[in-house]
Amino acid sequence: MTPTRGALVAVGLGGLAVLGATVAGTNGAFLDSIVHPIPIVRAALVGGSAALAVVLLTRGLTRLSEGRTDVPGMIRGVRLVFLAVAAFAAAAGWLLGHPLPLVVAVIIAAIDVIETSFLLLVVTVRGDRS
Repeated sequence: MTPTRGALVAVGLGGLAVLGATVAGTNGAFLDSIVHPIPIVRAALVGGSAALAVVLLTRGLTRLSEGRTDVPGMIRGVRLVFLAVAAFAAAAGWLLGHPLPLVVAVIIAAIDVIETSFLLLVVTVRGDRS
């Protein structure tokens, strides 16, 4: 898959995620079943989301610190940092047992994927012309 096609697919998936979060946020019964699973599953979701957030944050900051001239790499680093923020928000949602942080997590992740994919698309197209 070419970088341009991959960026376009990511933009489309991000748009679908925003739409899905919007629909899920309006369906109280569905949202409640996601927010309040059985306690062992809920604990695993909190721990897994927090661990994922730490891994994403570490990788994102490493990528940002490595390249000063690698613009696509820096954009991907920013993506990883924002995905870490989304994972922390999801962990908070399950920890608190409230749906708002979970919806916010999906929106953060989806908007981040859309915007960074768009930026990668611009950088790729512009790089082809140089």
